[in-house]
Amino acid sequence: MRVKIHRLFELFLEAHKAQPKVSVVHSLAESPRLRDFIGDLDPDLSLDWSGQSFLGLPSLREKVIERWGYGPVCRADNVLITAGTAEANFLAISNLVGPGDEMIVDVPGWPQPLVLGEAIGAEVKELVRQEELDWMFDFDQLEDLITANTKLIFLCNPNNPTGQILDEKALSRVVELADRVGAYVLTDEVYRGMEWVDRTTPRVASIYERGISTGSVSKVMGLQGLRTGWMISRDNQLLFDAMVLREDTSEIMNVLGEAIADIALREERFEQSVKKAREQGEKNLALISQFIKEQPQLDWVRPQAGLIGFCRLMTQVDSEQLSQRLLKPPYRTFVMPGSAYGYDQHIRVGAGGGNESEIVRGLSELKCLFKELEE
Repeated sequence: MRVKIHRLFELFLEAHKAQPKVSVVHSLAESPRLRDFIGDLDPDLSLDWSGQSFLGLPSLREKVIERWGYGPVCRADNVLITAGTAEANFLAISNLVGPGDEMIVDVPGWPQPLVLGEAIGAEVKELVRQEELDWMFDFDQLEDLITANTKLIFLCNPNNPTGQILDEKALSRVVELADRVGAYVLTDEVYRGMEWVDRTTPRVASIYERGISTGSVSKVMGLQGLRTGWMISRDNQLLFDAMVLREDTSEIMNVLGEAIADIALREERFEQSVKKAREQGEKNLALISQFIKEQPQLDWVRPQAGLIGFCRLMTQVDSEQLSQRLLKPPYRTFVMPGSAYGYDQHIRVGAGGGNESEIVRGLSELKCLFKELEE
């Protein structure tokens, strides 16, 4: 199976090569340092497999259920620890979708399922979120897309890149439609816990027997480098099959990553980490929101959750041209063009990283480019 590079990753590679001085693309909370965990790590920890469970460290799986509120419907035995959310998504898609099968994916959204489905030989159908509906999709469209050959519906919830939340009523409707044909529903819930509205992101693994919730410590806790995530499902056969597939890819868990994640998810540490991330994220989102209000070239549906948002661009140049000009002197600034998601007249901005001054500087450079474009 050969997976084509998706445009989002391609643009990250291009920007990395350009070495910008400032970025407004950060999508995760400020990352802690290894020294924050050294004192709690066991110096006698074996860096071989822990030998406790092929599903992952039992205490870590219990904390995932507790901290993200999947109990009492789901238990630790319903959790498979993976190399981040990306591997969890990969394992689920690879086990559920084969050549000729149908898979429905929301767009704009995380591009991974689009390229994986194509590589597998599946028929990938796009469920289009509409900006005029505050980036919600039309349920009539979803119903039309579903057939007896639909194996999986993949949704990013909260959505990447728009930050919009599919609430429990809407998700239950998706589940009802999926259940008619026996399809699975996978929701990538990596931004769960970073909601900015009085609404909690629902857990599909808790409300549907063929529901799969994926997530990680990457975004909300800034621990992307640990490559520690999870796949949660009440379908134990699916978990077993995913564990078997992982044996032939990454094989076993990242023992050190699991140990650090287990420490990070201790109740007091977790609460402090999330509190800090929310305070920084809220402040940075307010800066971006005020900037957009002052720029006639931009508009957005403010994100309900997460650390990124999708802005409509109202300039003569499209998003990729804008991004390329920003990367060059004198600006040396990276803003993700919406073309990464197939939307040429949008840009993606990030409120993560915890660095308020970098965001201020990046927005200032963008404002200068807007002025240049008007001349």
